Amino acid sequence: MTNHGYDIMENMNWMKKQRWLIKAITIVLFLAVWEGVVKVGIVKSVLLPAPTAVFSALMETLRTGVLVSDSLASLRRVLVGFLFGSTLGIVTGGLYLNSKIRLILSGPLELIRPIPPLAWVPLSLLWFGFGDPPAYFLVALGAFFPALSATHLGFSRAETSYNRAGRMLGLKPRQIFTVVIVPQALPSILSGLHVGLGVAWMIVVTAELVGAQSGLGYLIQISRAQLQTELVVGGMVVIGLIGMVLNGIMILIERALLPWRYRGREIGTA
Repeated sequence: MTNHGYDIMENMNWMKKQRWLIKAITIVLFLAVWEGVVKVGIVKSVLLPAPTAVFSALMETLRTGVLVSDSLASLRRVLVGFLFGSTLGIVTGGLYLNSKIRLILSGPLELIRPIPPLAWVPLSLLWFGFGDPPAYFLVALGAFFPALSATHLGFSRAETSYNRAGRMLGLKPRQIFTVVIVPQALPSILSGLHVGLGVAWMIVVTAELVGAQSGLGYLIQISRAQLQTELVVGGMVVIGLIGMVLNGIMILIERALLPWRYRGREIGTA
């Protein structure tokens, strides 16, 4: 290997080792600039409170337990709805292997797919009332279509030559499906679940703005009505942090199940 090649590898290794430091520095700089523009009066604090004020407000809600309870309420809703919607999407995507079933289902589903989940809010409130059920419904709806599309794509891309090889080895149709087809479709399915979880998290918070009595969306709504801008921004920050954690968990799951796909890549870049 040439010296130039060694230099490139050393630079890549250095970047991997220093990536968390670089991210931390950029976040600190961002917060410093934010604090500065508020302190010097470029932006009014009532419109955009300084990070220190947001931090103080969050610490107070953490002390009283409000922040923890609302965060857990949002997580519960998103996990229940996501599990239900993604499971139904995976099953439906598997059923799409049958051309007759796909012909029957594709029409209604393609008609519903372009409708944003938030457009279902009024109906979900009429059907399920206030509380958890409408949030479960909206989250499930948001997680359903990414899982469906990814599952169907993964199964449709499965190599037929592998299927023939399985039959030649004496595998039964069920074994071919579980041993040959599913592993080929797994990367696409996991990608769909990854996208679906992100969509679900955004939907549940928005649904809580109108149809819940708890959760981070409800916290933001109440804080807005009381002109507590610090808590509005603080709730948004917590939403972003939890979203980052959920994204990291999905990446770790993908790395565990598909190690070859992430070999040589950074966790934070997926």
